[in-house]
Amino acid sequence: MSEKNISHTKWMKRAIFLASLGKNTTSPNPKVGAVILDKNGSLISEGFHFKAGMPHAEAMAFNNLKKDPKGGTMYVNLEPCCHHGKTPPCVEKVISSGIKKVFISIEDPDKRVSGKGIKLLKEAGIEVYLGLCKKESLDLNKAFIHRNITKKAFGVLKWAMSIDGRIALKNGKSKWITNEESRSLVHSFRAEFDAIIIGGNTLRRDNPLLTTRGSKNPEPLRVVFTKSLDLPSKSNLWDCNKAKTLVIYDSSTANESNLSKIPKCVEVEKVSSDNPELISKILAKRGCNKVLWECGPRLATAAMKFNCIQEIITFISPKILGGENSMNPLGDFAFKEMHEIIKLSDSQFSLIGNDIRVQSSYKK
Repeated sequence: MSEKNISHTKWMKRAIFLASLGKNTTSPNPKVGAVILDKNGSLISEGFHFKAGMPHAEAMAFNNLKKDPKGGTMYVNLEPCCHHGKTPPCVEKVISSGIKKVFISIEDPDKRVSGKGIKLLKEAGIEVYLGLCKKESLDLNKAFIHRNITKKAFGVLKWAMSIDGRIALKNGKSKWITNEESRSLVHSFRAEFDAIIIGGNTLRRDNPLLTTRGSKNPEPLRVVFTKSLDLPSKSNLWDCNKAKTLVIYDSSTANESNLSKIPKCVEVEKVSSDNPELISKILAKRGCNKVLWECGPRLATAAMKFNCIQEIITFISPKILGGENSMNPLGDFAFKEMHEIIKLSDSQFSLIGNDIRVQSSYKK
């Protein structure tokens, strides 16, 4: 790699790092960072997008300018926007600034942009270079990209289990399989998500709080999917002062007279069947890029079958629950041959005290 290419890579990686500073706060928008050099190659400004409704990365960079950018270069990890939203189009600002070159890592999958921003830059006589640090940029915004392409939220399935693969005893008791350190990590880890999904059985059995314990403000949306609407009258999820709650129910099976038991502060939506894909689409439409499924075996298995899951995170504790009837994390996929089984990829492992955390990608 030439010295010039090394320099370009350095500045794009800086833009990607800046973009990562918006972690957990930018949804429904992507994470974007921007770096501006003057015509002599010296850094004169940088910026990143922090939150929807606030200035985009390019706009922040222009607001922070130390000198005239005319004839200079910009590095940005995602194609600049060219549409009017809560903020003005960034492309117009780039063009009017007199910048000569723009390095863009990846195109924006949003149909309102999707190559149109690049086209406008080129038509204005700006040199555009696409693809630098593409892999890193795709990984940084994989949830945003997935939502825009599939119209479904990027799903992560999480469970905790014993070393013999059980998530609870036969009677449903599971407190606690993992250690305190793992449980604390899960609370902070939830801050990466826009919503957390459970089923009605999990609500009835565990009465979870489903918050980050203050790591994120506002807290992720708490979602309960129910086929019956037979939900408890008292629940931690009904306290909307801690976090918002959404109940989604299957109108083909639910007893709608139970709706009167749900507090007025809780939002309610109905779907036509128990297909979890409908949940994922509802949340995507609400602007949720990334959602966490903390549900029981039935809903987890259905979510995998209907391609609502893209990653799986498992906490494994060195404990043995035993018993053929103890609860498993997943239901029956009805596999008959080994070539049918699910294979995960890109697995990463870490130790949390005596527990093991495994994170893997899943592609159906």
